[in-house]
Amino acid sequence: MEYGQVAKRMLNMQKSSFDHWFNTVSLVQNQAESTVDMVLNQAAWLPENGRNAIQSWMSVCQKERGRFKTYMDNGFVAFEKAFTEAVKPAEKPKKASPPSQG
Repeated sequence: MEYGQVAKRMLNMQKSSFDHWFNTVSLVQNQAESTVDMVLNQAAWLPENGRNAIQSWMSVCQKERGRFKTYMDNGFVAFEKAFTEAVKPAEKPKKASPPSQG
């Protein structure tokens, strides 16, 4: 098997692993956010500025999680592009024409 194909398969496996991990983390964080929302709705003793701070924190976590995913996806694309360009077969040098005798 060609090295380029092996590397591409490894990269695809790494990307797939990352995507599955990220989806799991997202599910956990979304569930935690849902639980916190439920608690905030039942916590009459919590002042409004405290609620706003917690909701702002959850919003930042969501935004940064999305930014991280974009960063990683761009990294996978860049790595694949760089690797495929580096593995392309080199062009055969053109043979020089014999000097003309004149």
